[in-house]
Amino acid sequence: MKKVITADDAQDAFSGFPVVLGTVASARDNIITLAMCHIFSFRPPLIGVGIGPRRFSHGLFRESRDFAVNIPNRSMLRAVEICGSKSGKNVDKFEAAGLTREKAERISAPLIAECPVNIECLKVKEVEAGDHTWFIGEVVAARKDESYDKAEMLLYWGEYRVIGDLVK
Repeated sequence: MKKVITADDAQDAFSGFPVVLGTVASARDNIITLAMCHIFSFRPPLIGVGIGPRRFSHGLFRESRDFAVNIPNRSMLRAVEICGSKSGKNVDKFEAAGLTREKAERISAPLIAECPVNIECLKVKEVEAGDHTWFIGEVVAARKDESYDKAEMLLYWGEYRVIGDLVK
């Protein structure tokens, strides 16, 4: 028998969300740790990131014509936590987290060299959805380390995790 639960409890039914580091070009390039990242379309390839309007990065993403989605792995947890706990208004997150800016091929936003996957996006749409704005971008370039292992990808839902056992 199933019991009735609250909307907050329903959110807890999800096992986790992928953790990414979003980057955007500004006077001082910024990084934001995001657990709201999703593929919105395969054709054309669209990826969206959700950012709350109270975040400093929200204004930067709103003003920018492009952004990058950088996928970290488990070894980057400390950098992920630094980028998620400091404000880009006061701190150069590249410096604070010990990360390396890398020039993108097709966009103005920097890439993060240490991330095994970098996805360059041209912003095509903004969608207000409750307490977040989804910035949706068309993938115009992407690259991946040959040794990238999805099992090392970070997930977040109240705590950081990695993908578990293969079921099928």
